[in-house]
Amino acid sequence: MNAAVVTGIGVVAPNGLSTEEYWSAALAGRSGIGRITRFDPERYRATLAGEIRGFDPAAHLPSRLIPQTDHSTRLSLVAADQAIRDAGLDTGQLPEYGVGVVTANSAGGFEFGHQELDNLWRQGPEYVSAYQSFAWFYAVNTGQISIRHGLRGPSGVLVADEAGGLDALAQARRLLRRDLNAVVTGAVDGSLCPWGWIAQTATGQLSAAQDPALAYRPFDEEAAGFVPGEGGAILVVEDEAAARKRHAPQVHGRLLGYAATFDPKPGTAPADDTSALRGAIELALADAGAVPDDIDAVFADAAGIPHLDRAEAAALTAVFGERELPVAIPKTLTGRLCAGAGPLDVATALLALRDGVLPPAAHTRPSPRYGLQVIVDRPLELRMGAVLVVARGLGGFNSAMVVGASH
Repeated sequence: MNAAVVTGIGVVAPNGLSTEEYWSAALAGRSGIGRITRFDPERYRATLAGEIRGFDPAAHLPSRLIPQTDHSTRLSLVAADQAIRDAGLDTGQLPEYGVGVVTANSAGGFEFGHQELDNLWRQGPEYVSAYQSFAWFYAVNTGQISIRHGLRGPSGVLVADEAGGLDALAQARRLLRRDLNAVVTGAVDGSLCPWGWIAQTATGQLSAAQDPALAYRPFDEEAAGFVPGEGGAILVVEDEAAARKRHAPQVHGRLLGYAATFDPKPGTAPADDTSALRGAIELALADAGAVPDDIDAVFADAAGIPHLDRAEAAALTAVFGERELPVAIPKTLTGRLCAGAGPLDVATALLALRDGVLPPAAHTRPSPRYGLQVIVDRPLELRMGAVLVVARGLGGFNSAMVVGASH
């Protein structure tokens, strides 16, 4: 069986609207977290987000697409354009049903839906856009990417909050085993609108801090919630033999192993139970044919909520022992991007493997009691062959993926 290789990367993030712009910001510790500007957050408990500022969809997309798409879908289309261009993928030269699209989402086009519900309430049904019938839907990014690029292969959408982005990459990897040539996959997510903000603040997990430097501090003694954000990454994943056959311009790396588990049913296990998360990590390693010593770094989920941070640290320690394994948390610069978080961490891991350097976390001062070697203050130069990416979703979803270097 050939490996699933990543040949294209497209990134849209609060601190960079392209892959290399984002990577430069990550290495410099440049944050995209600030006070929300797309609506007035004053009445809400939480006021900070990782917001993509200065994005002009008309500069990137045909005018006909603007009225029929949500903000997050426009970002997803831009990321997909980047990834397909980076991969040098000429879809017209591939079999008609040879390329699929699999994305993940947590909210769909919430901002579009909120706008149209507001029109319905204030003005009446004749003022509701016909595009509301699909622009709000969880699968809309998959659909719009496939239509824009004429991709008619097997497609789908995964919904599992932060874990869903890794699940989408894993589904792409499965589809390649069915003789598919390539899959455009990943996630761009976010719902920074009043309707989406109410849904997120209702979890009670958002930081109420007003200062971005004091808001999202995973594994810190002062951690008290996280900052949401918008963005993510879209990748082109191919069968390695197919990529070689078409002379792909590069291979960024390999998706070596993956697993997903669910937390125990509420009330059936102690609150600090880590067996499910540990199981996802161990199963992902087994799927990759790897042992703990093969992993050179971890990209942590990093919830920024004390009991969840304790659980993740305990699971990592249980798997990797007392090794001083570097832990990267680039999402401290962007906020937690819902389904977009996992694919962006995978994209960051691929860039880290390429350049032999891990980006630092910002704002947090990790406590020694967690027993993790979190990279802070400055990048860490390190030769790496494989890294682990961990993602957890609201509701008990756990996913883990082993990402390998291109050689």
